[in-house]
Amino acid sequence: MKIPKQAYTLEFKELAVKRVKDGQSLAGVAKELGLVEQTLRNWVKAAAAGQLAGAGKAVTPEEMELSRLRAENLRLRRELEIIKKAAAYFAKDAL
Repeated sequence: MKIPKQAYTLEFKELAVKRVKDGQSLAGVAKELGLVEQTLRNWVKAAAAGQLAGAGKAVTPEEMELSRLRAENLRLRRELEIIKKAAAYFAKDAL
């Protein structure tokens, strides 16, 4: 399954970058906001170069939240699949 491409507003990106520049860890901010660390790292680098841009089209907060929730849902489904396989494997060994 492919994770859907997410679009973030310029304000959201600026807020995330500001939190990193204020001393919070990149990993902590990324996890809290539901981002991939590399994405946030790219935003910080782009902001330092003055090239941080928002989404190409206008993105409402509802669309942004929906996109984040879809990605989280996909991640949780994958984790559940792994857990089911592990449970089946260990149940097989127990018999």
